[in-house]
Amino acid sequence: MTEAVRVTLIGCGRMGAFHGATLSRLPGARLVAVADPAPGAAARLAGELGAARAYTDVGGAFADPEVDAVVIAAPARRHADLVVTAAAAGKGVFCEKPMAVTLADADRAIDAARSAGVALQVGFNRRFATDWLAARELIDSGRLGALRLMRSLTRDPAGFEPARVLPDTIFLETLIHDFDTLRFLNPGATAVEVHTVADALVEPSWRDRGLLDTAVVTVRFDNGVVATAEACFATAYGYDVRGEVFGSHGMVTLGDGRRGTWTFSGATGRTAETVRGDQELFGYAYAAELAAFVEAVRAGTPALVTGEDARAALAIALAAAESARTGRPAEVAK
Repeated sequence: MTEAVRVTLIGCGRMGAFHGATLSRLPGARLVAVADPAPGAAARLAGELGAARAYTDVGGAFADPEVDAVVIAAPARRHADLVVTAAAAGKGVFCEKPMAVTLADADRAIDAARSAGVALQVGFNRRFATDWLAARELIDSGRLGALRLMRSLTRDPAGFEPARVLPDTIFLETLIHDFDTLRFLNPGATAVEVHTVADALVEPSWRDRGLLDTAVVTVRFDNGVVATAEACFATAYGYDVRGEVFGSHGMVTLGDGRRGTWTFSGATGRTAETVRGDQELFGYAYAAELAAFVEAVRAGTPALVTGEDARAALAIALAAAESARTGRPAEVAK
């Protein structure tokens, strides 16, 4: 394929609109269509981004012969079915995390893409972020020595609506980023056991309805590395994503949540502005992951973040949710 990869966006919500805007200006890609079942949503976004077609029937987008690939940014519980349908239509697939919420559905999505011979990439954007790439290079070079301890955290901005949060969301849609990050920074290792402590500390009145908004998960890997992943749904100072890898020769820390490297010193002390959202913090990484996907479709090469990567992170997330329910350590399913 020598011409621009023709892409359809599936889903016009907050993340979908952001991905659509990125695709509309991404070299090597051409946003040709937008699909969303909500009345008028696809037409509005297609008009804003200059896409030629809008679909309320998502099936029409998959059947479109002028489309080479799809970017799925629909609600998480629909992802696996959309991946399977897109692959069956011969389209390359980029799917926002999580790719699925059960291991059976993850296997179904992986098998569909493999059978169709299409690229399948999952949106774990931290693998494309500058600090995380630099940390991986240090690990691969051996400068950190033998890995011993790791940490990854996600603290979301305040203001979530508890009624819209499904059970286990903190594991399946938030911490799943951290689980993938821990795998990325511990290459070749497999998570074998997790132990979770979680509660509703932001919205205590929702605890009995299954909402957990704060969690810490200990992950043990088969190479001996012990890691922690933590998340909270409300952060007063913005959007906070950080990590740490400690080895026998040193330590690397990544991410500090500041908007820039400057600080202001005044009569009341020293202050720095902090990042307020994921799209601001990871703007470059979001563009880089879509660029990598487009290149994989164009060149017919494997995606850099595969369905198997998504399945492995999901297995950790499901074990973490089980541990939260039982209060005991849980084995990570194969």
